[in-house]
Amino acid sequence: MVKKLGFIGLGKTISEKILSEHAARSVSAGEVTVVKVDYVFTHDASGPLLIKQLKELGVSKPHNPKRTIIFIDHVVPSPRKEISNEQSTLRRFAAETGCRFHEAGSGICHQLIAEYYASPGQIIVGTDSHTVTAGALAAFATGMGATDVAVAAALGKTWFRVPETFRVEVNGSLQKGVYAKDIILYLIGLLGADGANYKALEFVGETIDSLSMSERLVLCNMVVEAGAKVGLVPSDNVTKRYLAERGRIEEFREIRSDDDASYERVIKIDATALEPQIACPHSVDNVKPVSEVKGVKVDIVFIGSCTNARLEDLHIAASILKGKQIHPETRLIVTPASKEIYVKAMADGTLRTLIEAGAVITPPGCGLCFGALGGVPADGEVIFTTTNRNFLGRTGNPAAYTYLGSPATAAATALNGRITDPRDVM
Repeated sequence: MVKKLGFIGLGKTISEKILSEHAARSVSAGEVTVVKVDYVFTHDASGPLLIKQLKELGVSKPHNPKRTIIFIDHVVPSPRKEISNEQSTLRRFAAETGCRFHEAGSGICHQLIAEYYASPGQIIVGTDSHTVTAGALAAFATGMGATDVAVAAALGKTWFRVPETFRVEVNGSLQKGVYAKDIILYLIGLLGADGANYKALEFVGETIDSLSMSERLVLCNMVVEAGAKVGLVPSDNVTKRYLAERGRIEEFREIRSDDDASYERVIKIDATALEPQIACPHSVDNVKPVSEVKGVKVDIVFIGSCTNARLEDLHIAASILKGKQIHPETRLIVTPASKEIYVKAMADGTLRTLIEAGAVITPPGCGLCFGALGGVPADGEVIFTTTNRNFLGRTGNPAAYTYLGSPATAAATALNGRITDPRDVM
């Protein structure tokens, strides 16, 4: 039997419903409230600071260790003793406190949260801004600083100002070669980098209804690039099937905004009119259609990150590159988002196709996304990535130039050595 989200009062958005339930009282946009938290997590880039904060608070272990998760994903495998020592600290802390732990090579925290933990109606906080990814499963998931997350871990609760909601209505059929990455880049270009500060972005419409969970994760992953507090997709049959495939069907809940919910803004996007979008250096909101950018020479292509390194993404890239060779002056790096994705892509021949085309495959993790490990561009080089940020120096070198786009655009670009409209090669 389908469980429905319990809440107090009518006329509420998804955010208001989830926060009301966890506050055990009716709350509305603009109010400040204390809420119970379902999951707290951290990773090797910020986990050591969280542990330090807990010690300063006099807390020996989290309020609920089984609901506290530690990931090693940002630097996999560790290239320096300093990082190795910090990762060792996380291992010891998890073993001593009973926290859930995912070892290096398991995958990116946001992907693993979707695979193993997130479900509709939950509140999830993590020490990473892309915690918002889990909103694709109708969870109120958001990133906070290590000190705030340490308090949430210690108490099992935190406080929020209930965000106002932007309703993003996307209707129409996407053209071949156009994906969720293009929708969210278009929206970020429309809103600007701070156009949705502390807002909830709620994605609805026939286009959203037709998107796979993989594509929905892309949308929610990048809402923070417009300043949003959370991104949300109503739970539906797609959510239900995903949870069933993950062996978590009992966690399905039906949650969507009420018909009379109040929105601060309604944004309508015609999916049929969208062409592939590109975020140009050095800002995610510097978005242009591929027709205005194609032809730019590219030195490195990276297909990876918590945004676009799922099996579906690798399949798209492989379908474009199958039986072909990448451009001789371009390098292609592929980093699957999780071990499960890596194994499946190996089993179905996807990795072989990519390798035969000239790709280098690296272990599951964040990889080149933030320039900490492998593939850092040289001075003056151009890198095209499927990641979520292209700030100056993001990929490890402030003298390089980073463009963002979909896996299809990335694969087409690797093939030609220049930014290419994927519709021209598909």
